[in-house]
Amino acid sequence: MTVTSRNAELVGGRPVVPSRGALRPLGLGEVRITGGFWAARQQVNGDATLPHARSWMDRLGWIGNFTTGGIGSPDRRGREFSDSEVYKLVEAMAWEVARTGDRDRVSDIEELTAAIAAAQSPDGYLHTAFGREGQRPRYSDLASGHELYCTGHLLQAAVAAARTGVAAPLLDIARRAADHVCRTFGPDGVWGLCGHPEIEVALVELARLTGERRYLDQAALFLERRGHRTLPPHHFGWVYSNDDVPVLTATVLRGHSVRSLYLACGAVDVAVENGDDELLAAVAEQFDRTLARRTYLTGGMGSRHEDEAFGDDFVLPADRAYSETCAGVAAIMLAWRLLLATGEGRYGDFIERVLYNVVATAIGDDGRSFFYANTLHQRVPTATLPGDEEQLGFGGGPRAPWFEVSCCLPNIARLLASLSTYLVTADDDGLRVHQYADAEIDTALTDGRRVALTMRTDYPADGAVTVRITRTDGGSWPLTLRVPQWADGAVLVTADGRRTVPAGDLVVRRDFTAGEEIRLELPMRPRFTRPDPRIDAVRGCVAVERGPIVFCAESVGGESGDLDALRVEVTAQPADADGEVVVRAWIDVPAEAPWPYGAAEPALSTDTALLRLVPYHRWARRGPSTMRVWLPTT
Repeated sequence: MTVTSRNAELVGGRPVVPSRGALRPLGLGEVRITGGFWAARQQVNGDATLPHARSWMDRLGWIGNFTTGGIGSPDRRGREFSDSEVYKLVEAMAWEVARTGDRDRVSDIEELTAAIAAAQSPDGYLHTAFGREGQRPRYSDLASGHELYCTGHLLQAAVAAARTGVAAPLLDIARRAADHVCRTFGPDGVWGLCGHPEIEVALVELARLTGERRYLDQAALFLERRGHRTLPPHHFGWVYSNDDVPVLTATVLRGHSVRSLYLACGAVDVAVENGDDELLAAVAEQFDRTLARRTYLTGGMGSRHEDEAFGDDFVLPADRAYSETCAGVAAIMLAWRLLLATGEGRYGDFIERVLYNVVATAIGDDGRSFFYANTLHQRVPTATLPGDEEQLGFGGGPRAPWFEVSCCLPNIARLLASLSTYLVTADDDGLRVHQYADAEIDTALTDGRRVALTMRTDYPADGAVTVRITRTDGGSWPLTLRVPQWADGAVLVTADGRRTVPAGDLVVRRDFTAGEEIRLELPMRPRFTRPDPRIDAVRGCVAVERGPIVFCAESVGGESGDLDALRVEVTAQPADADGEVVVRAWIDVPAEAPWPYGAAEPALSTDTALLRLVPYHRWARRGPSTMRVWLPTT
């Protein structure tokens, strides 16, 4: 099946607009989140996170790098990739304008666009850390310089601005930059590629927007060059940049997690636009294997701090989970593309997992602090940081107001601002609901019939979702609801009565009438989850989930004792307790000994207690705390 994309101007903008595929994404003008879990976070994102990010980029000189006083100056500030954070901020602002209609923010976009324009060279090249007097030559460090990576984020910002009707000059800037890339790295140019994939996915989206085939061809060319050890040797190996084996012959995502996921996104986009079913199937298989062997319970990806990378199969230590926030955003980007291309609803399950257990976890309640990495086991209490303290490095530790490498904050900001576009799609003749939230949907089916509906729910606190048809032009059409794999015993309620439905895509096809309601009841009983026995680091442990939410034990000020001494009784099922979950547990404290090994079991002093677990996304919000997701059993 193929669904041709509609004119983006009619739908208020979408981050991904494939020209073909099983599903058509709806835009910000067609779907609006109106309340609940995600509306609150979108509000904080717009009111606090965006101005917070802008303030830090001004303070640190990252925006000043683009102006006359900063461009080419030996005083240029920030890492070589800091340009990209400004571009992501502009993209997030564009989606926020489309989401809220707040035209006051347009002036911020116009101001930043003017600064960006001032830094562009006459031939289209644009980067503030290379190519001028006192700086390294252009493209002299393709492995680590991030020049093409930054250009990619510029293109994505320009696409967002164009699709939302703001800052038209940014598209002109982006096209000149993209044309420079095509001239420099095209078939007759430099045989090179960027150490950090990103330009590929951006070139494809620019091609979709402009209709210019050369951008798509350049993206495909970068993909063809990847995996032949084109880049210089790296101390983490060629796998670090996915330059070890060709994309088509790889069997799993590997190396630096974000780089690998961005590359896979670009590969899916190229495959879709070129009708390359072999490439699409290869990436889908790589992702499936990664989900089965290299992904944390939260949906987080990356188990190695040193190189921010995937570990080997089933090497998923909870206390060394890197699970970078950017990797969570990139994983959603990849799963979304595969969902649109294939129509397989299971990708919606994974997107949901990452949204509630990585994205929602990363950002502080005030929108002004964030996790870079998302561990599943914190052995020592997190610190409390002042609101103006910048953290060096980019791994571990508490939520911080800013990091030396702050890619994650604007990445989440652009996702949250555009989140409503990930809720509902259109297929050949109906609508599919992939994520549940209070929302209003108003769109046209493929045959032109207008339909509108509202969605009301307290999800994920409650599993009841009510969809009300508010407009339909008549005739039969299907409404498909995603029933998650964990939802054993889900119930559908329609005018025809109640019935139990299995997990998967639930299709309700009928001649709907305005005012008609369809109700889906998802069971939200807390449940124990056990790991694959090949995950050695958590063998003999259980986790607790309720609906899409992963829970954890948290100790704030020692209130729950030593979490490393916990043992959970699994014969008693976990129970709800006012938004938290209660399990029966023992605190086993071994006696002190001069040597931690011996022939006999260590002597234990044992206390029993009812242990209250909190949603993982709520941890580290009440002060310094320890935490663990995987709980040893008795």
